[in-house]
Amino acid sequence: MDIRFIAGFAVIAPDPAASRGLYLDTLGLPLEAGAGSDYFHSEGIAGAKHFGVWPLAEAAEACFGSPEWPKDVTVPQASVEFEVADPAAVGSAAAELRAAGFELVHDAREEPWGQTVARLLSAEGLIVGISYAPWFHGTD
Repeated sequence: MDIRFIAGFAVIAPDPAASRGLYLDTLGLPLEAGAGSDYFHSEGIAGAKHFGVWPLAEAAEACFGSPEWPKDVTVPQASVEFEVADPAAVGSAAAELRAAGFELVHDAREEPWGQTVARLLSAEGLIVGISYAPWFHGTD
């Protein structure tokens, strides 16, 4: 697996308004919501490709297709995504993770916003994504 960089980090927010109170209102991070979403994020914070406050309901939807986090699955505290070279590399990385004994939350797929990602839940309770986001590669 050829990880190029950390593509993004997001806190998982069971109470998005309270989390925004810290990150947006108090710390003054330049976070903006996506269209039709409570996911506040920025690609404009020095030292980070992407930082976000990801509502738990939206994380559940992305991982499991439902706004409810499964009761028998550890509730994550954060999400980290590792960037690979291209969309095909996401599928290869997913296969490598499965071969190493890791259970994926979902296999490689293209999200509506154009990112290709496969996700797993780590032993630490993090959503770990292997991703390809075309906007981080300049020519895509």
